[in-house]
Amino acid sequence: MHGICYKPRARIDFRGSLDADWAGDLTDRKSTSGYVFMLLGAPVSWVSKKQPSVSLSTSEAEYIALSLAIQEDKWIHRLLCEIMADDNEDGPDLMVREENQSCIKMTKNPVNHGRAKHSDIKYHHIRDEVKRGEVKLE
Repeated sequence: MHGICYKPRARIDFRGSLDADWAGDLTDRKSTSGYVFMLLGAPVSWVSKKQPSVSLSTSEAEYIALSLAIQEDKWIHRLLCEIMADDNEDGPDLMVREENQSCIKMTKNPVNHGRAKHSDIKYHHIRDEVKRGEVKLE
């Protein structure tokens, strides 16, 4: 039998992983973002999507992918908080796995990095999410 199986646990394990290629589309040189979110070890949300604009670096492509993933992360988190309202008002921790060290540095240090000073401001919400502790990068 195949399917998604959720096993009961004392603590809700909710985490996401993301990645992006850089200029992977050989026609328009746009990057592709992808993420998957796991709840209790089973996938609950995933996407692979071409980015809306050309990224000038790997870090920028990852930063855009992180923005997309955090938006989904927050939506799922709110849903889980509603479902678990009686048990735990805060819901599970928001954990997102990001491997690109430059992207992590851009997120945790809000100065205008030379590589990212041209990045669209709409992606900088990531910095606020991390600073407030609403999202944890690992």
